[in-house]
Amino acid sequence: MTLQFARPIHPGEFLREEYLVLLNMSAGALAKQLHLPRTRIERIVKEEVGITPDTALRLGRYFNTTPQFWMNFQQAYELETQAAKLAEELEAIEPLPVGPIAA
Repeated sequence: MTLQFARPIHPGEFLREEYLVLLNMSAGALAKQLHLPRTRIERIVKEEVGITPDTALRLGRYFNTTPQFWMNFQQAYELETQAAKLAEELEAIEPLPVGPIAA
């Protein structure tokens, strides 16, 4: 069975397309609202860096979401990215057979 993975979506792409574009807001304007350096949000939406817990807390507060929403998005991206890189190695791992546990 071949492992297949969808293209991982970077949280910066989601932030850009689902929030900034829809709100007609620049990364700099968002950074100002979050009390962050403009470059931090710019680098996130350019998909150069991920979302840190600090940024997740601020995004959650500003957009009325939870920080965990943003951290889950980041974690899912990292797992999917790594799984795609390791697909061949993961495929070679024989799963533990499922069956009754011997007493």
